Amino acid sequence: MLLLKKSVWMIFIFLPLLAGAQRLPYGLSAKHYALSFTPDLQKAVFSGDETLDVEVNKAGNEFTLNSAELEFQEATIIQETKTQVAKWSFAPEKEQVTLTVADPLEPGPATIHIKYTGILNDKLRGFYLARTKARNYATTQFENTDARRAFPSLDEPAYKATFDITLIANAGDTAISNSVIASDTPGPEEGKHTIKFATTPKMSTYLVAMAVGDFECVEGSADNIPIRVCGTPDKKPLSAAALRYATEILKFYNQYYGIPYPFGKLDILGVPDFEAGAMENTAAIFYRESLLFIDDKNSSVDSHQAVFEVLAHEMAHQWFGDLVTMKWWDNVWLNEGFATWMALKPSQALHPEWNAVLDAVQATDTALTLDALVNTHPIRAKAETPEEINELFDPISYEKAAAVLRMVEAYVSPDVFRRGVNVYLRRFLYGNATAEDFWSALSAASGRPVDKIMPTFVDQAGEPLLTVKSACLNPPAQKAPVMRKGKRSRRRGPIKPNPTTQVTVSQQRFWANPAAAPKNEQIWMAPLCVKSGAAKPFCQILSQKEQTLPLAGCSPWVFVNGSAAGYYRTQYDKADLQKLIAVADTELTTAERISLLRDQAALVGSGQQSMATYLDLISAMNGDAQHEIVASYLPTLDYVNSYVLTGADTEPFRTWVRSNFGPMMAKIGWTPAANESAEVHTLRGNLIHILGMIGEDPETIRQATSLAQQYLKDPNSVDPSIAKDVLGVAARSGNQELFQQYVNAMGRMRSPEQFYNVGGALAEFRDPKIVEKVMELAVSDEVRNQDAAGLISRVLINSDNQKTAWEWVKAHWPAVEKKITMSSGGEIVGSTRKFCSAELNDDVQQFFSEHKVPSAERALKQSREDIEGCVKRRPRLQTELEQWLQQHAGANRAGGE
Repeated sequence: MLLLKKSVWMIFIFLPLLAGAQRLPYGLSAKHYALSFTPDLQKAVFSGDETLDVEVNKAGNEFTLNSAELEFQEATIIQETKTQVAKWSFAPEKEQVTLTVADPLEPGPATIHIKYTGILNDKLRGFYLARTKARNYATTQFENTDARRAFPSLDEPAYKATFDITLIANAGDTAISNSVIASDTPGPEEGKHTIKFATTPKMSTYLVAMAVGDFECVEGSADNIPIRVCGTPDKKPLSAAALRYATEILKFYNQYYGIPYPFGKLDILGVPDFEAGAMENTAAIFYRESLLFIDDKNSSVDSHQAVFEVLAHEMAHQWFGDLVTMKWWDNVWLNEGFATWMALKPSQALHPEWNAVLDAVQATDTALTLDALVNTHPIRAKAETPEEINELFDPISYEKAAAVLRMVEAYVSPDVFRRGVNVYLRRFLYGNATAEDFWSALSAASGRPVDKIMPTFVDQAGEPLLTVKSACLNPPAQKAPVMRKGKRSRRRGPIKPNPTTQVTVSQQRFWANPAAAPKNEQIWMAPLCVKSGAAKPFCQILSQKEQTLPLAGCSPWVFVNGSAAGYYRTQYDKADLQKLIAVADTELTTAERISLLRDQAALVGSGQQSMATYLDLISAMNGDAQHEIVASYLPTLDYVNSYVLTGADTEPFRTWVRSNFGPMMAKIGWTPAANESAEVHTLRGNLIHILGMIGEDPETIRQATSLAQQYLKDPNSVDPSIAKDVLGVAARSGNQELFQQYVNAMGRMRSPEQFYNVGGALAEFRDPKIVEKVMELAVSDEVRNQDAAGLISRVLINSDNQKTAWEWVKAHWPAVEKKITMSSGGEIVGSTRKFCSAELNDDVQQFFSEHKVPSAERALKQSREDIEGCVKRRPRLQTELEQWLQQHAGANRAGGE
């Protein structure tokens, strides 16, 4: 499952409203489900008929299944020739139902038959109702624990079974599920038809998928596997890119895994209302429309890359997650971390112009930033209830796990890593596995201690900080021994030993706020890949608190995160850092320069490096016009702009921003050149953001406002790669009239990308009255449930709007709460992490202690920790910034003239 990238974190964690559900008792194993559903799209209800073949593992007369929000009409259990009517007893707090029969069942096969009804809810989970302005649809989202809202089940990933699914739909509607349609017959009543699907392979309940509506599809194939991209009828013209990319990816994966795609067909469906980014249901991937449907000729580079990489993520799951599934949710990283890592493989191989490997470095930084908090968690963490499971779906299970896999791959080599992956998949086909199964396969394939390395990153929270210091050892010449030959003696000249470089590397846990962190003596087994100016690159395991690495020759510089593949922060001795900065442009790759920049920014935040050093680093690298480098500056520059600037420093800082980045923008210009690279397209958007939002450059604001108004009239007339940025810059200085133009234009946008470009920019308006109107719009019927919390959160993280928006949320909490779906409560809580005041911190904690939001406990703790850190570090950063600006005032004025 892919989670949507939000401005705060990828915080999409699914939030069932009942906190007390728990593991099923031992008693049954599922073998086969025969399920029939009749949804009523107008009344938002459905009826179900289930025949469940089980294996009774333990004799008894009480047997428990998962069930939530279902009402039973009839239940029987058959064993051999004996049929018994079962009584049922629901335990809503556990999301379970217990069936009781008079005579005990013996170990062996049995069949459970249940007739029941349920609701098509509006919370975007289980079997739910999706809406457009034209009509209603029925669709599903079962991960993590919501199959039980559609059918009574053994709703845990280890209980794999086969499925026969039947959907009774209105005439004129079709249906999509995990298998191909085996038959489609009229009835059972007038105006209905019955669609039966072929039997599925063995799979977990959370991977079952169903959708009913007037979907239309575009069709293709790859390696003899039929592929369809489907959606509501108006989305059919926007499906070409997704179909093309899906065929490319399937061919790539068939070669990589060495196991041909195992499920016979692949349907990819865009759903009108869908909470997550996408969901890897077996052979039926369901999607949020904005990540699937794009105008192939008029979409940004980022949108094309997003469509490709979300497809690559979900299609990777078809092998790693669907074909082989974790035994329990504590190992969900085996699914999500692997798919996050794997998605960039076909992207880099088939579309190198997107530089996906550099996105991996930025994603690693996202995980490292979260993992530096006290309130983080291990990749593999205890999770028994739905709330505990849901809280695992965060950047630790996705980005950190992917980064650790990338680090191990670099250590053992890509070919060896791939061999281990394929051995693991073949060994557990259609079954379940654990983390130990995975890293044991990698250890066997590589002959290296992967099974010792990975537990130190998977089973303990946090990240290492590697402190690096190098010294050239140039021993003095030694007297040569006297050489005797016959009666004569002679002495050679002094022997001069070869110089060496001694690199001392120590490790400790890195904390975002060291003063508030507990004492900790963690040790990781970290693969270091060392580059230097005098020796051949090599990799070595750092397994002690401090180790010394000898290098041949007297190296002018040393870098210990080769290819930026490590999951750790690095802090270089002052002299070593200056040597690195001097050669960064020529000796370090783009990925390595990004990792150096982001590590320095993290050290500034923790107080282990000065703001002056970081700003000097940006100034030294300002000739580097790669958009990924420029994008790596954004988090820190935005932070300074939002929380560090004082009245006296504001204009000098903005002058420096304009002088530093203005020449780069002047060089590439506002109008794309013929055959311009994707790199330059994206760089232009980054520079518009920096100059318009942070530098508040009047000319940039003027140009952006003009282009924004042009976009509102004709979105295809503006380069799509800068649309989001010009709309945001214009909104930041916009008035009521411009706000109304944005709102009116949203209804005219022809693609999801265009709609969300305009809608997302609403959060940038700063007039308090407009801010309140944006919040009112967010909770209105005009905004889908899937989008409401995202818009509210975008406003809350905008430092200019926080106070107004937070007061509005508190005053209108019942309206906000009404729009909350599976994940959005946690998203809203998480957005308060961007506050930076002790008063607001206390207010947030008080409010959410009185207004509980499910599965947001860790998010609330992280919010407190982040706000406290911001409040504490701000005076220090303000002083450092003021001093640096005073030292650079003359240069800034000269550069800005």
